[in-house]
Amino acid sequence: MRRLALSLCLLALTACDQRITGPTTPLNTEFTLSPGQSMAIDGASLSVRFNNVTGDSRCPADAFCIQGGSADVRITATADRSSQDYAIRTGDLRPVQHAGLTIALVQLSPYPFSSRTIAPSEYRATLKVTR
Repeated sequence: MRRLALSLCLLALTACDQRITGPTTPLNTEFTLSPGQSMAIDGASLSVRFNNVTGDSRCPADAFCIQGGSADVRITATADRSSQDYAIRTGDLRPVQHAGLTIALVQLSPYPFSSRTIAPSEYRATLKVTR
């Protein structure tokens, strides 16, 4: 009976482990995410999740536009159990700051064409985290 109780206690303790497991990348390295994917940054206690793209008004590659347009790349940054949502615009590519780190959007693909609609699941955000 003692063994059973001890086994159940150990099983309960291991089930409470809340460490994030999954892909990791070092600082200063570009990485690409699909919507819903996350990447942990080695040695930085930071995880970045690519949520979705909203308002994609970028000028199609096969069109002439007066303005270039922009798309909002929505991400969530989590560090030390605190999360914050951010929008990075492709029009200015201004990075965001979270927990002393800089998160920059390097590229959003695919690039639009006038003859084709981009499905939300097709987007890929290439990001880079630096100090």
